[in-house]
Amino acid sequence: MKIDLTPAQLAKYFDQTLLKAYVSDSDFKAFWEESDHYHFKTVMINSAPVKKCKEYLKNSDVLVGATIGFPLGQTTIEAKVFETQKAIEDGADEIDFVYNIAELKSRNISFVEREMQEIVNVCRAHNKVVKVIFENCYLTQDEKKILCEIAMKADPDFIKTSTGFGTPAPGVAVGATVADVKLMKSLVGDAIKVKAAGGVRRLEDALVMIDAGAERIGTSAGVKIVEELKVLRANSPILG
Repeated sequence: MKIDLTPAQLAKYFDQTLLKAYVSDSDFKAFWEESDHYHFKTVMINSAPVKKCKEYLKNSDVLVGATIGFPLGQTTIEAKVFETQKAIEDGADEIDFVYNIAELKSRNISFVEREMQEIVNVCRAHNKVVKVIFENCYLTQDEKKILCEIAMKADPDFIKTSTGFGTPAPGVAVGATVADVKLMKSLVGDAIKVKAAGGVRRLEDALVMIDAGAERIGTSAGVKIVEELKVLRANSPILG
């Protein structure tokens, strides 16, 4: 595992998340201050508070990311395009969107292709990073491969394992797995980056995902993970 990373380097892998339905202004303020202090790559929030988040972080190196169609993906293409445009207008630097899983399950591939391409096009027009959330806990191996093939045509910046909100059948893993990260990376190569999200709560979790090929980590535990690395390095005669 990449324990040679410094805490500052590790922090830049993280999209630190606050995606609860009930978040007060004081909660947001503490979250933004914490994220700014640790210099995470991005804060990921729902689209409604993007404007006030961007205002707070206007002098920070931390980017603001908005989730679109989150967490179910069950809104129209037009609604997702509008939400994307509004989030960008409000200051979002990055967009993570959930595609319509039901249409993939119905093998309406042309719908999934059009949806992904339209949202990627909006982000490209505004020079914003865009990530497609697969929600792998609901997908067969074949469906994951189909999505990767669609992504190779639409050309988003990232494909992402999960929302972290999925509720699969018993025995199916929720969130990111090493196997999924490796599979996704093997299918898209260096053309598209992979983001691991969901269930990454410990230093070991983050490091194995990075080793598997993830170039971004979505988590609400970024502070805890970075602090774990600080302790590890402080107690290591080689790394400290």
